[in-house]
Amino acid sequence: MSSTESPSRTSDKSPRPQVDRLLVGLRWRRLEEPLGFIKVLQWLFAIFAFGSCGSYSGETGAMVRCNNEAKDVSSIIVLFGYPFRLHRVQYEMPLCDEESTSKTMHLMGDFSAPAEFFVTLGIFSFFYTMAALVLYLHFHNLYTENKRFPLVDFCVTVSFTFFWLVAAAAWGKGLTDVKGATRPSSLTAAMSVCHGEDAVCSAGATPSMGLANISVLFGFINFFLWAGNCWFVFKETPWHGQGQDQGQGPSQESAAEQGAVEKQ
Repeated sequence: MSSTESPSRTSDKSPRPQVDRLLVGLRWRRLEEPLGFIKVLQWLFAIFAFGSCGSYSGETGAMVRCNNEAKDVSSIIVLFGYPFRLHRVQYEMPLCDEESTSKTMHLMGDFSAPAEFFVTLGIFSFFYTMAALVLYLHFHNLYTENKRFPLVDFCVTVSFTFFWLVAAAAWGKGLTDVKGATRPSSLTAAMSVCHGEDAVCSAGATPSMGLANISVLFGFINFFLWAGNCWFVFKETPWHGQGQDQGQGPSQESAAEQGAVEKQ
């Protein structure tokens, strides 16, 4: 019995040393350095950015009261959300004549381009910072010895900095347009029944844009994080060492010339 149970016990315990070796191989103290700490912040705020934008949903509405006694007050509730293709969102406009009851209408505008670009950039930032953290914590010797990795990291960091600025600004402008297209006053202005004398229209549910506003804020925070990290990544590149060598070279030559003059 003991001979049959021993292999199962050893097989159950075999993954544990591998996990311990992986955790021991990670140099957690690197997270205390600016390069590692900022990458953790980039990873977190990338999640906050694409999560807050991609999960947004809201509703707007209006009230239509027909002047004739045959029809009651009609409440219109329109649901919308990411990716903000508002021209595909349908709602039923009530009609006050006795022949027909309602007419299918659509919201106005398509703001999916800035929203999808913002979310896509956040997802790419999430995966890149996660891979960079694994390289920086577990393969730090490879990161410092091979000069190509810091150069690639610097070029990618500069690119993400530019893209975050563009994405945050574009999504901020797009969100402003979304607010204008989904406010109740825009809804009543688009309905023809509200322009006649047969009905009285009033504002209904006002969409709450708090989560969408926070997503824009997270976008600009990501821009500042990536922009600030450019300097710390640049210090790891050979370009930073060459700049220091060029700065020290003339000073050493001038010191040698002064020594030669003093000897004469």
